[in-house]
Amino acid sequence: MTAPLTRIRGGVHTPVAHDSAHTHVTGAAHFVDEHPTVPGTLDAALVLSPHAHARIAAIDVCRALAAPGVVAAIAAGDIPGRNDIAPIRSDEPLLPADLVTCDGQPVVAIAADTLDQARAAAKLVDITYELLPAVLTIEQAMQREDYLVPPQTIARGELASGFSQAAHRLGGEVRCGGQDHFYLEGQIALATLGENGDMHVLSSTQHPNEVQRGVAHLLGLPMAAVIVEVRRMGGAFGGKESQATLIAGIAAVLAWKTRRPVKLRLPRDDDMRATGKRHPFIIRYDVGFDAEGRILALDMTLAANGGNVADHTPAVVTRALCHADNCYWLPNVRLTGLACRTNTVSNTAFRGYGGPQGMLAIEAVIDAIARTLKLPVESVRARNFYGRDHNNVTPYRMVVEDNIITKVVDELDRAVDLKAWRADIDAFNARSPVLKKGLATMPVKFGISFNRPALNQAGALINVYTDGSVLLNHGGTEMGQGLFIKVAQVVAEVFQIDIDCIRLSATSTAKVPNTSPTAASAGSDLNGMAALAAAEQIKSRLIELAAAHFDVPAKEIVFNANRVYAGNRSISFAELTALAWDRRVSLSAAGFYRTPKIHWDHATASGRPFYYFTYGAAAVEVAIDTLTGESRVLRAELVQDCGRSLNPAIDLGQIEGGFVQGMGWLTSEELWWDDSGHLRTHGPSTYKIPGSRDAPPVFRVRTLDEAPNREETVFRSKGVGEPPLMLAIAVWLAIRDAIAAVGPAGRVADLDAPATPERVLAAIDRMRGVDRG
Repeated sequence: MTAPLTRIRGGVHTPVAHDSAHTHVTGAAHFVDEHPTVPGTLDAALVLSPHAHARIAAIDVCRALAAPGVVAAIAAGDIPGRNDIAPIRSDEPLLPADLVTCDGQPVVAIAADTLDQARAAAKLVDITYELLPAVLTIEQAMQREDYLVPPQTIARGELASGFSQAAHRLGGEVRCGGQDHFYLEGQIALATLGENGDMHVLSSTQHPNEVQRGVAHLLGLPMAAVIVEVRRMGGAFGGKESQATLIAGIAAVLAWKTRRPVKLRLPRDDDMRATGKRHPFIIRYDVGFDAEGRILALDMTLAANGGNVADHTPAVVTRALCHADNCYWLPNVRLTGLACRTNTVSNTAFRGYGGPQGMLAIEAVIDAIARTLKLPVESVRARNFYGRDHNNVTPYRMVVEDNIITKVVDELDRAVDLKAWRADIDAFNARSPVLKKGLATMPVKFGISFNRPALNQAGALINVYTDGSVLLNHGGTEMGQGLFIKVAQVVAEVFQIDIDCIRLSATSTAKVPNTSPTAASAGSDLNGMAALAAAEQIKSRLIELAAAHFDVPAKEIVFNANRVYAGNRSISFAELTALAWDRRVSLSAAGFYRTPKIHWDHATASGRPFYYFTYGAAAVEVAIDTLTGESRVLRAELVQDCGRSLNPAIDLGQIEGGFVQGMGWLTSEELWWDDSGHLRTHGPSTYKIPGSRDAPPVFRVRTLDEAPNREETVFRSKGVGEPPLMLAIAVWLAIRDAIAAVGPAGRVADLDAPATPERVLAAIDRMRGVDRG
């Protein structure tokens, strides 16, 4: 007799609710600001630079220190250790000593008994500046050749030969703007000085290890003397990967100086002025192609506005170059990436990390080719898709081994009947003089892993108790994306116990050291595998114990449905754990995982930066008003590759949320600086993120069936945090399609992103040849 096959509650591949769903909607979830504080805790406020570029001539904090409740003020000279919080390179100060290099840069911080007192005192700080010329645009930086790092190039083949064989040649330029993360919970940290000068920091961060390292440098401490903890964030999207170190660092220096706990939380306006955003890009291309639209040569430059310091910009540019091929074989290609230095806030990681900009670039090229040749864009794409056994090497020399893009695109076509849909659009446009509709599709091939191989590692710690309950800790962070519940499902599956038996603990550098950021869509891959490794260690010990207990070979022991079986005999999982304690068998294990196969040579810009690719496709219908330039997404049909999803419900939320966030980037979210370098869109009154009414009325998501990951990921799942955002490029392409409906065939809509009403109306005028002066 064998163990009955019974499913546990909450194992892998099942739609389990987010572990904090109930507490989120009831308000019971504790974020950093809800953490109880001890008497004597101080609140902090920042003094931000009002200039894009200036020399600091003098700082006078006397009036601020004399204000009610004020305990301390700090500037660069008050930092006891090294004034550098650069995440990748160096020379990125917490507070500037001599020069401010962007509007909104923190210069002074105040600590007071109350938040109101701190913010009032911050207005009393007197700083004398000597204004300097500012570089505010990508074009200005390119003209000066002012780059944060030397230009990067990925190349293959012979451009001259490719262009000579091309029957057609086009050149063009397209621009895409930045995007604020606009997380619901702003940047915040609570720093507490411990005995022996140790520092404990509660931080809203995706990268506890980065905050730990930054605080240790600032205070001149070993990393072991700094503990950083985070239970959850109220959103992050990349904005709390490196930027959180700025907030935690200031709180920690103030706590060190005052010897009291200090909390620093930014109001929305300060948050938007002081922290980095998605990188704006200018893309310029020269493409040669044949009569059927096959690309024979492509010379493309992708110039990013990096802002005032490097931050993540070099890596973002690399990632953009590695996604500028999207799904297409480019036989002769040169991709050049420029990390432009400007006197605007340093741009940083954002969901997609350069991938969206790279994909938008190549899709603009494909769209231009199709319209020039008066061919369906889907046909041009298909002729350029990577092959399975040939034409399957990327410009950076990685073989695409898991190519399923044709399968994904065909699944979308079968589901929505693109030909009939296009006929409906054309019929509507023929009878509608003012409102025009557009239809576009978007394929996606997105690489999963960090481009820097060293970051592709993770650790986990699992403790099993004598009542059968399990405490799970790992290096990943929870920001609402559902990582914690997915990793818990992995552990539940290994032990074959209900998900209710597993408790989740806050991420802490004291429990799992040297963690990587929760980013790059690799959170489940990395931390799930680390937890799997830890759980398997404990399980193997329990198997040996159970085999001895039942006097059977270890291979006969079966874990199933909260019990452990040996033929027709069994004990509960809890009974076995109690027995393990009695027999002095360890019920704790640390697991470690490092992603295999990946490598990257920075000198040659080649290698295998990605373990695998996640694929997807979207079809989108929009309508535009040709009199006002307003647009509306009417219908979105998505097909997403999730491998064998660990949690279909969580993945569905990621797909829908990523798509809508991408919509915002490409339509309504416009960052605008004036001629003096002041950000004027720094709050919800001036910066428009999508609302519930902006979501498409018809919004369908399908996940690809029977498509397990060919690589040995955790239960053959795939990362889906970022790829769906790029499906929203279909929205931008559909608006371009609607604009093209007002002009002659063969014309390419001249539309940058975001496609605001002003830009749409101007593009319509250009399509019609109208000059409004």
